[in-house]
Amino acid sequence: MPVAFWCILVAAILPILSAFPAKLSKDFDNSNPRNPDYWREGFRARAQSAQANGYEAFPFFAVAVFVAISQGGALYWIDQLAVLFILLRLIYIFCYWTDRSTPRSVAWAASFLTIVALFISPVWS
Repeated sequence: MPVAFWCILVAAILPILSAFPAKLSKDFDNSNPRNPDYWREGFRARAQSAQANGYEAFPFFAVAVFVAISQGGALYWIDQLAVLFILLRLIYIFCYWTDRSTPRSVAWAASFLTIVALFISPVWS
Protein backbone atom coordinates (compact mmCIF):
# COMPACT_ATOMS: atom_id res chain seq x y z
CA MET A 1 0.00 0.00 0.00
CA PRO A 2 1.40 3.42 -0.89
CA VAL A 3 2.79 5.59 1.89
CA ALA A 4 0.45 8.34 0.69
CA PHE A 5 -2.55 6.26 1.80
CA TRP A 6 -1.05 5.94 5.28
CA CYS A 7 -0.58 9.71 5.26
CA ILE A 8 -4.32 10.10 4.69
CA LEU A 9 -4.91 8.15 7.89
CA VAL A 10 -2.40 10.32 9.77
CA ALA A 11 -3.99 13.49 8.36
CA ALA A 12 -7.39 12.28 9.61
CA ILE A 13 -6.02 11.75 13.12
CA LEU A 14 -3.97 14.97 13.37
CA PRO A 15 -6.96 17.25 14.09
CA ILE A 16 -7.92 15.13 17.08
CA LEU A 17 -4.35 15.25 18.37
CA SER A 18 -4.25 19.02 17.84
CA ALA A 19 -6.83 19.65 20.56
CA PHE A 20 -5.91 16.75 22.82
CA PRO A 21 -3.33 18.60 24.99
CA ALA A 22 -5.92 21.27 25.79
CA LYS A 23 -8.22 18.56 27.11
CA LEU A 24 -5.65 17.38 29.66
CA SER A 25 -6.40 20.28 31.98
CA LYS A 26 -8.24 19.55 35.23
CA ASP A 27 -10.66 22.30 34.15
CA PHE A 28 -11.79 20.28 31.13
CA ASP A 29 -15.33 18.97 31.61
CA ASN A 30 -15.71 15.79 29.56
CA SER A 31 -19.47 15.85 30.14
CA ASN A 32 -19.58 19.18 28.27
CA PRO A 33 -16.57 19.00 25.90
CA ARG A 34 -17.82 21.70 23.53
CA ASN A 35 -18.35 24.35 26.18
CA PRO A 36 -17.38 27.55 24.33
CA ASP A 37 -16.16 29.18 27.53
CA TYR A 38 -13.49 26.52 27.95
CA TRP A 39 -12.15 27.09 24.44
CA ARG A 40 -12.36 30.89 24.52
CA GLU A 41 -8.73 32.04 24.88
CA GLY A 42 -5.05 31.21 25.10
CA PHE A 43 -3.63 27.80 24.35
CA ARG A 44 -7.06 26.19 24.37
CA ALA A 45 -8.38 28.52 21.68
CA ARG A 46 -5.29 27.99 19.54
CA ALA A 47 -5.52 24.20 19.96
CA GLN A 48 -9.15 24.25 18.89
CA SER A 49 -8.32 26.47 15.92
CA ALA A 50 -5.57 24.07 14.86
CA GLN A 51 -8.09 21.24 15.10
CA ALA A 52 -10.66 23.10 13.00
CA ASN A 53 -8.09 23.91 10.32
CA GLY A 54 -7.00 20.28 10.25
CA TYR A 55 -10.55 19.21 9.51
CA GLU A 56 -10.74 21.87 6.79
CA ALA A 57 -7.49 20.76 5.11
CA PHE A 58 -8.13 17.02 5.31
CA PRO A 59 -10.65 16.55 2.46
CA PHE A 60 -8.52 18.51 -0.01
CA PHE A 61 -5.45 16.45 0.89
CA ALA A 62 -7.28 13.12 0.70
CA VAL A 63 -8.84 13.96 -2.66
CA ALA A 64 -5.49 15.16 -4.03
CA VAL A 65 -3.85 11.86 -3.06
CA PHE A 66 -6.62 9.82 -4.70
CA VAL A 67 -6.54 11.97 -7.84
CA ALA A 68 -2.76 11.74 -8.07
CA ILE A 69 -2.72 7.96 -7.73
CA SER A 70 -5.77 7.25 -9.88
CA GLN A 71 -4.54 9.46 -12.71
CA GLY A 72 -1.14 7.82 -12.93
CA GLY A 73 1.16 10.17 -11.07
CA ALA A 74 4.57 8.84 -10.12
CA LEU A 75 4.13 7.02 -6.82
CA TYR A 76 7.56 8.14 -5.60
CA TRP A 77 6.59 11.81 -5.86
CA ILE A 78 3.11 11.25 -4.50
CA ASP A 79 4.54 9.55 -1.42
CA GLN A 80 7.16 12.27 -0.95
CA LEU A 81 4.58 15.05 -1.22
CA ALA A 82 2.19 13.27 1.13
CA VAL A 83 4.89 12.91 3.78
CA LEU A 84 5.86 16.56 3.25
CA PHE A 85 2.24 17.55 3.80
CA ILE A 86 2.16 15.68 7.13
CA LEU A 87 5.43 17.26 8.25
CA LEU A 88 4.19 20.73 7.33
CA ARG A 89 0.95 20.12 9.21
CA LEU A 90 2.93 19.08 12.30
CA ILE A 91 4.89 22.32 12.03
CA TYR A 92 1.62 24.19 11.58
CA ILE A 93 0.14 22.66 14.73
CA PHE A 94 3.28 23.37 16.75
CA CYS A 95 3.27 26.99 15.57
CA TYR A 96 -0.40 27.32 16.52
CA TRP A 97 0.23 25.87 19.97
CA THR A 98 3.18 28.19 20.56
CA ASP A 99 1.45 31.30 19.15
CA ARG A 100 3.83 31.86 16.22
CA SER A 101 1.59 33.32 13.57
CA THR A 102 4.05 34.05 10.75
CA PRO A 103 5.72 30.63 10.67
CA ARG A 104 2.25 29.10 11.03
CA SER A 105 1.07 30.96 7.93
CA VAL A 106 4.17 29.87 6.01
CA ALA A 107 3.56 26.24 7.01
CA TRP A 108 -0.10 26.55 5.98
CA ALA A 109 0.80 28.03 2.59
CA ALA A 110 3.46 25.38 1.97
CA SER A 111 1.04 22.58 2.89
CA PHE A 112 -1.57 24.08 0.56
CA LEU A 113 0.97 24.17 -2.28
CA THR A 114 1.81 20.56 -1.49
CA ILE A 115 -1.85 19.66 -2.03
CA VAL A 116 -1.82 21.48 -5.37
CA ALA A 117 1.38 19.68 -6.37
CA LEU A 118 -0.19 16.35 -5.44
CA PHE A 119 -3.31 17.09 -7.45
CA ILE A 120 -1.38 18.04 -10.59
CA SER A 121 1.39 15.45 -10.18
CA PRO A 122 0.03 13.22 -12.96
CA VAL A 123 0.72 16.10 -15.35
CA TRP A 124 4.37 16.61 -14.43
CA SER A 125 5.53 13.26 -13.07
